[in-house]
Amino acid sequence: MTSRAMGRPAMRILPGFGLTMGLTITWLSLIVLIPLSAVFIRSFGQGFDHFLSVAFSERALASYRVTFGAAAIAALVNAVFGLLIAWVLVRYRFPGRQLLSAVIDLPFALPTAVAGIALTAIYADTGWLGKPLADLGIAVAYHPQGIVVAMTFIGLPFVVRTVEPVLADLGRDIEEAAITLGAHRSQVFRRVVLPEITPALVTGTALAFARGVGEYGSVIFIAGNMPMISEISPLLIITQLEQYDYEGAAAIAVVMLLISFTMLLIINRIQEYNRRKAGL
Repeated sequence: MTSRAMGRPAMRILPGFGLTMGLTITWLSLIVLIPLSAVFIRSFGQGFDHFLSVAFSERALASYRVTFGAAAIAALVNAVFGLLIAWVLVRYRFPGRQLLSAVIDLPFALPTAVAGIALTAIYADTGWLGKPLADLGIAVAYHPQGIVVAMTFIGLPFVVRTVEPVLADLGRDIEEAAITLGAHRSQVFRRVVLPEITPALVTGTALAFARGVGEYGSVIFIAGNMPMISEISPLLIITQLEQYDYEGAAAIAVVMLLISFTMLLIINRIQEYNRRKAGL
């Protein structure tokens, strides 16, 4: 018999809702809400006109386009190839599989500056990959394309590690049952596998996008940092700080924060809609 059935209160591993919720709100306030509130307040330190002049200047708008555009492209690339890598790691057993799995996590542990230097050396016009691409008329390093490469590098593990456990739990029995019922491989993937992994894939893609938007160390080495062309918003924030324009730096940060939060909120709403549609 359970403790509730015997008339005793049910035992909880952690304290009750009131205490845990209070600790949760306190911790989130100290770590997230209060610092972000300070950024909002500081951004209007010199008035609303200064906020608008810095946050929506031509240079700032160009940096937003470069940053969010490159992050979106990198996230979509990672969605495709991250799913493929996760599929290989889960569905197949081969020599070196554990080593390959460890390599996926390198962007988590590797200092971003080291990653930026390595990518720049490889994709420069004289690099191992950059020279053949340059001969074909494709420039990577010191161009917006280099930003996409760097953001793809640091965002790949988010997709792989998010999709991998879902694929592992899915198993092959469902796929084999669909094949025995006459479904083709493409139909099995589109109608059986993809609907199951879509929430995890969307989550991993969103995390990769958010990571790319905030990336600085690996991008500045390969971007070229040309204003209006290949300058990312985090670098523009650093530039404002170097000019002692703390309010201007905060203004750009606020715009980035609002755009990122809005996009992540939309993605979360889409996920919630899909879960409700699936009856979960």
